[in-house]
Amino acid sequence: MDKFYIITNGEKDPGMQVTLQVAAYLEKHGCFCDIRKVSAKRGEGAYHYTDPSLIPEQTQCIIVLGGDGTLLQAARDVVHTKIPLFGINMGTLGYLAEVDRQGIWPALDKLIGGDYEIEERMMLQGTVYHEGKETGSGIALNDIVISRDGPLRVICLRNYVNGGYLNEYNADGMIIATPTGSTGYSLSAGGPIVSPGACMTVITPLAPHTLNSRSIILPGEDVITVEMGEGRRQSRASGLAAFDGDTLVPMETGDKIVIEKAQASTRIIKMSDLSFVEVLRRKMSNH
Repeated sequence: MDKFYIITNGEKDPGMQVTLQVAAYLEKHGCFCDIRKVSAKRGEGAYHYTDPSLIPEQTQCIIVLGGDGTLLQAARDVVHTKIPLFGINMGTLGYLAEVDRQGIWPALDKLIGGDYEIEERMMLQGTVYHEGKETGSGIALNDIVISRDGPLRVICLRNYVNGGYLNEYNADGMIIATPTGSTGYSLSAGGPIVSPGACMTVITPLAPHTLNSRSIILPGEDVITVEMGEGRRQSRASGLAAFDGDTLVPMETGDKIVIEKAQASTRIIKMSDLSFVEVLRRKMSNH
């Protein structure tokens, strides 16, 4: 591997100091390297922060400097290029960007030498419908969250799997997470941890108004439909569907969102000596 593209979160790497060091190291070892700084402002096109059309066609690896959030944004923007992503965490140990500053140079040596593995990460595709017409859609590597919008009131969410009725939640909202997203918002809401290489979907209610609500794990191929019900005293409820906490699509009573496994997947480069289990162990030992 000798052709790289670097995406950097400028807030995490002030002055691009580490980024320039990484680029210089790669070029010193005979590699081609192009650098792009992520703007805090969303893009005007179909992308969010990284314009995939600027990535050279011969690029073999996209190095992301920042954290898990930066890598999430990059993944959604460049997923259709099918170029694998390698994350360097500029803060604390992450689940996606798991190489820290101290491990940069050995990791780059492994990239150049071909000593790595590529994991395929499942993504979700969600489409919102109002009176049968599509009003918005998005893709997510972590999760799709349906939540209330406006006053602090419970919302009713009716859930269907492959067209069949599953259950109903009266809650603050609901998280539909991928295995990758199971260690994010879903985990903080009481959801289970799922190995990132798995193909399944985790449904976790947010602050449900019942004592027996638990997360539900479904096969990755299942199609989940969530319908927003009425608010208190049969009032019209309003909510939001959020894709990886970024793209927001408004919803209201009667609207539906159809969620299924996306055709595209994110390719994450992992170093063989730091498994998901090891990252999980380190994370758990710090709490």
